Amino acid sequence: MSTTSADTTAFSLAALCTGMGVLHFVKPEPFDDLIPPKLPGSARFWTYASGVAELGTAALLINPSTRRLGGRAASALFVGVFPGNLQMAWDWRHKPWSKRAIAFGRLPLQALLVAQAEKVHRAA
Repeated sequence: MSTTSADTTAFSLAALCTGMGVLHFVKPEPFDDLIPPKLPGSARFWTYASGVAELGTAALLINPSTRRLGGRAASALFVGVFPGNLQMAWDWRHKPWSKRAIAFGRLPLQALLVAQAEKVHRAA
């Protein structure tokens, strides 16, 4: 069995989702700060829910029989967390330039992640 570029991308996205999903539970506080205040319920609820979504997406991506769905789920996940990245950019707009660079750099990164997820979806 040969590994394709889409397989490598799927494994990379799965690793990213696994790592971030675990972090949502191990160290939830930084994620709580990313939750837009207009969302109903507690920030911690949304932190844990997004952690579950990340872990579930990783599981879909790693399994070849669910990879197509995993690619689409990853796209939805990356679009769904974009408001959190916008919140971070807004909240950090007066921080030192290094933190602003991180916050603003995350915004176009989401588009790249969606594109990679769609590549997996199409190739599966």
